Amino acid sequence: MTDYTQIDFTELAGMFDDEVVTHSYVRDIPLSEGRTLALVTLDNGRDHTRPNTLGPNTLLEYAAALDGLTARAAAGEIHAVAVTGKPFILAAGADLSKVSQLPNREAGLRIAQLGHHALGKLATVGVPSFAFINGLALGGGVEIGLHADYRTVDSSLPALALPEVFLGMIPGWGGATLLPNLIGIENALKIVVENPLKQNRTIKAPEVLELGIADAMFPSVNYLEDSIRWADDVISGRVKVKRANEPGKLERMVKWDAAIAIAKKMLQSRIGTVPKAPYAALELLKAAKSGTRAEGFEREDEMLADLVSGDQFHASMYAFNLVQKRAKKPAGAPDKALAKPVTKVGVLGAGYMASQFALLFLRRLQVPVIITDLDQERVDKGVAHITGEIDALLGKGRISPDEANRLKALVHGTTDKSEFADCDWVIEAVFEELTIKQDVFAEIEKVVSPEAVLATNTSSLSVEEIGAKLEHPERVVGFHFFTPVAVMPLIEVVKTTKTDDATLSTAMVTAAKLKKNAVITADTPGFVVNRLLAVLLGEAMRAVDEGTSFETVDQAMAPLGLPMAPSALLDLVGLKVGAHVLDTHHAAFPDRFYRSENLHALAEYGTLLDKDDKGKVKGFDKGALKIVAGGTNPSSPEEILTRLQDGLARETKLMLDGEVVAAAEDIDLCMVLGAGFPFQMGGLTPYLDRVGASERVFGDTFHHPPVRGVEG
Repeated sequence: MTDYTQIDFTELAGMFDDEVVTHSYVRDIPLSEGRTLALVTLDNGRDHTRPNTLGPNTLLEYAAALDGLTARAAAGEIHAVAVTGKPFILAAGADLSKVSQLPNREAGLRIAQLGHHALGKLATVGVPSFAFINGLALGGGVEIGLHADYRTVDSSLPALALPEVFLGMIPGWGGATLLPNLIGIENALKIVVENPLKQNRTIKAPEVLELGIADAMFPSVNYLEDSIRWADDVISGRVKVKRANEPGKLERMVKWDAAIAIAKKMLQSRIGTVPKAPYAALELLKAAKSGTRAEGFEREDEMLADLVSGDQFHASMYAFNLVQKRAKKPAGAPDKALAKPVTKVGVLGAGYMASQFALLFLRRLQVPVIITDLDQERVDKGVAHITGEIDALLGKGRISPDEANRLKALVHGTTDKSEFADCDWVIEAVFEELTIKQDVFAEIEKVVSPEAVLATNTSSLSVEEIGAKLEHPERVVGFHFFTPVAVMPLIEVVKTTKTDDATLSTAMVTAAKLKKNAVITADTPGFVVNRLLAVLLGEAMRAVDEGTSFETVDQAMAPLGLPMAPSALLDLVGLKVGAHVLDTHHAAFPDRFYRSENLHALAEYGTLLDKDDKGKVKGFDKGALKIVAGGTNPSSPEEILTRLQDGLARETKLMLDGEVVAAAEDIDLCMVLGAGFPFQMGGLTPYLDRVGASERVFGDTFHHPPVRGVEG
């Protein structure tokens, strides 16, 4: 087994010479009966906006502090050790921006070993050890506590999580070994694998206690004092800590392996087999049922070293930084001060999408929202849908009764367009046909003020043409949502040649208030996401039309790691919509986008996938397969994938050359947030660079240097 004490970590620490060090401050706390508790407080000296993080210099200082306390414990000077954090924060884990800069696998192995070396000392300090989880605890912050003998948690804890799998890693400082042996394999699978893949779900204090991660919970007002008093009672024997999952009580034979098998099957169905980190975590969790801590830690070391030096971690960090940083400072956004106030919203349409828009504006802006449609029956149906959604939120405990009543009072339906007169923002969600959208905007322009913003949710039409018949086309902007509206985080904000800065600023500020990420795009067919998805669907249908089976096409495109196969995507968006998307792009760029007559025939037939009564897919519909039969030139999966990669590289380069967006990063942001492109691919352009498509198509790469792993 690895002897961490024999490893020289000074070179690793030198790679982080600009690290914001989280210091380990030690003070003695008197307990009853003459005992002393040594309290280690982690604090980087910054306010709550800069959480404690755990870089090499931090870990070495923490290890030295625990070495000192181990010596004092041996001398009988202290009788317990506890670790806590600065106000509101224990620790947010490793500084991943630094980890992604490690030069090679060896350095990745060292960072894994150093984490075990430092954090593991809390388990061998020689006296009872405690972790007081006083605030935010993520990744390594959670693992600090797992090495302690006992843990308490502040009842106001905002978030605890092991998010590593989401970022292409595993909990590699003890988490994958210690957690399942503390709370059981099923609970550990939830924290280590399931929650990270649910958009990094975190848990709060009551669940931390319920799962058994903490042994006791205390209110914030006297959290530290209560935790110290409880620790005193534990040491003295006045409190006996009982755990549902004591090591001797954990069922390790059948249940452990069965839980892993179920989780693996779930992963394969939900995310495919491309992402490495979730399966690596499963492997570690499976192995954690037997053997020693040291053996488990050594497995974590090797696995973490492999992952942090690999392509998927580096791509994940690139995508993570896009979402965390670039999305918050959108390229090309005008000064926020130019934005007009939005005090009342009008929605043209009362169908499903219109109702979803109305509900989102209601909840996020808390302003009056008015909807309209062709007749009162449709309007009433739309309002009923909105109020039904509000009742559903109330039933789930997502909103209070007072808020539900307030939201219902703010929504109103009418067929009288004059009631839109005082709207500052009007968004249309009518049928996707140019003349219809032009007419509804022309009608509403006569009612609203010249300053009111007119937004269109079109996904395929020219925004400028939609506003072409207006007296004030400068106040028209594209505001393209993705479905489901409440869930998908992207809005493509489409700027025409006439859109003025005040309108564009209002759109960007409004998107932010809706808690959406906005990317500014030029007014071109498909904008970003649909244009690139049209490449994918076009290549899929071309292969099918030429005689390739749908199964082979789905298999061919699986290496992209997309959340669903092309056949499932067609089923989700609708066959008629898919045919319309391909038609629109073929009309605009006939030499580059494929149009499929078979897809129109499928749309008329109405079904592609055969499903049972519960909507579960059983296979492909036999009638649909007859419609597409007849091709005589099938392609291999490798040929299909290469054509797709090259088509995406070509279209992406043309979009950048045509200044559809400001940079490749914005295309990646759109594909991650709007099309579900996986983090471990880094979005689209890093993937195209890594597989050689960029070089094949235009003799260069989108990124310099390309986003990829480091040498072994």
